[in-house]
Amino acid sequence: MLAPGAQLLRRCACVRAAGRLPSRSLMQLRELVSALNDFASLSLAESWDNVGLLVEPSPPHTVNTLFLTNDLTEEVMEEAVQKKADLILSYHPPIFTPLKRVTWKTWKERLVVRALENRVGIYSPHTAYDAVPHGVNNWLTKGLGACTSIPLHPSAAPSHPTEGTHRVEFYANNTEHLDTVLSKIKTIQEISCLATLPARVEGEEQTRVSLNCSQKALLEVVALLSQDNLLYHKTEILLLQKPLLPHTGMGRLCTLSEPVSLSDIIERVKNHLKLPYVRLAMGVGKTLESPVKKVALCAGSGSSILKGTEADLYLTGEMSHHDVLDAVANGISVILCEHSNTERGFLSDLRDMLATHLLNKVSILVSEKDRDPLQVA
Repeated sequence: MLAPGAQLLRRCACVRAAGRLPSRSLMQLRELVSALNDFASLSLAESWDNVGLLVEPSPPHTVNTLFLTNDLTEEVMEEAVQKKADLILSYHPPIFTPLKRVTWKTWKERLVVRALENRVGIYSPHTAYDAVPHGVNNWLTKGLGACTSIPLHPSAAPSHPTEGTHRVEFYANNTEHLDTVLSKIKTIQEISCLATLPARVEGEEQTRVSLNCSQKALLEVVALLSQDNLLYHKTEILLLQKPLLPHTGMGRLCTLSEPVSLSDIIERVKNHLKLPYVRLAMGVGKTLESPVKKVALCAGSGSSILKGTEADLYLTGEMSHHDVLDAVANGISVILCEHSNTERGFLSDLRDMLATHLLNKVSILVSEKDRDPLQVA
């Protein structure tokens, strides 16, 4: 007969073997950040955004608990510390404008201090999550009912710095002179894919030269070729554009399977976002019974993305007063839900997707303190 302590150990072992208390293999911070970047490439983020790893504890740093929040406030930071988070994924970057100092004076500086004191990293994806097909805007479309959607501003495939932005092609029939030109071209920085091929132009044997270069290098190449009128007049310059990525980009234009009334759409949005109310501006000539077939939406602040789009309805978190007036004057109704209310509900879906993506190697928690700062008084 086993001793009581041995019996307890045996029971614990059986429970673990049965999968009720699954063990997790920890992840190093750099490994986790790499996996997060694979989940949504930071190259998809807007150029003005501040995304990626914003606060990094001294290495090595092991992550057992990943903590998700829409906004990282001091209250949320305290919650993350209490729950022993090792990395906070804050959808909105808590560090946006540069910090000149890190003191206890301002709340954003205090976030950095608290994070480093407690060895908590901070990562923000922001607009990268807006663009991806499985991101925030895709989640927001689910509140409309059955529909198809396309990005309002499609994203292009990311460019590699060495690929260049322009292609230059020219022809030459003087081999010796061409060798001199090519030797000078090779001294120019940011040139790639330089190639020469035999070509026949108007019955004459010539050499076709092709190269890729950056905008800066293009100016130098053109300056060099312009010194030889014959070469310059046989030069073509092409702008290289990456192909658009399917289902990827900012905002969404949604076409409902069946038109529904504006009042029905309002109720669907409220149910999806779990809100007791939304703000509504009805387009000129529209009523609550007017049919809605096309909806242009953008999580967060959508004015710049939605403006000029033909639709029956704009759905976003916030818009400027004058942009709302423009939409209404064009017969487009507007639903505003407050900025973060159009984003925060995505965190539950994100938790499930990341658990699968990270192979359940870390524990993933969603903040219970995170909330929109605005309320009705």
